[in-house]
Amino acid sequence: MGSSEEKEVDTRDALEVLEAEAKEWEKDAEINRILQAFRLDAYAVLGLKPGVPESDIKNTYRKKSLLIHPDKTRNPLAPEAFDRLKKAQTELMDEKHRQVLDEAIADARMLLIRENKWTVDSPELRTEEFEKKWAEKTKFVLIENEQRRRRQLKAQMQEEGRQQRKEEEELEARKRKRQHEQEWEATRDQRINSWRQFQKAKTGEGDEKKKKKKLKPIG
Repeated sequence: MGSSEEKEVDTRDALEVLEAEAKEWEKDAEINRILQAFRLDAYAVLGLKPGVPESDIKNTYRKKSLLIHPDKTRNPLAPEAFDRLKKAQTELMDEKHRQVLDEAIADARMLLIRENKWTVDSPELRTEEFEKKWAEKTKFVLIENEQRRRRQLKAQMQEEGRQQRKEEEELEARKRKRQHEQEWEATRDQRINSWRQFQKAKTGEGDEKKKKKKLKPIG
């Protein structure tokens, strides 16, 4: 092999190494972006704007999941990032969950407008600064919603716990009542025999008293 061919091979190998390093850097950057994204906002995790069509969600997830798949990168954080990406895609593909998220994002926008006394036509709404404030307000609304959901869930679990304890207490009371009735029934014959013996003894005592009364004194 001539020197020119060797140089060509070396150049090709060097380019392949650079390309592999660039690809790995891209994977690391995407993994870091996902892990730093606000996890309650599935759009942010996927790197999408609210209101995008379902096809965009599918395509974006497919590309990003292939890029950061744990089997295709040495990054130790890849599994966690991949799980978050999958969770975000699942949430956005769920119509009910996506509707709740969209409403929270819309609420954040309206809160921001009211707080600053803007209107929906204010020029401030078309600035990059507004986008940043909107993202922060969205975090605030989503956190509040999540805290409310957890409180409701806790109250529900407590109520279910009280209901369960009540049912268990009622069940135990019925069990004790049945046991008492069974024990009462089991000693029925014994009680009857005891009563008969008592009556018999009482009758015998009466007869003895009558006999004593009939005895006449001697002399």
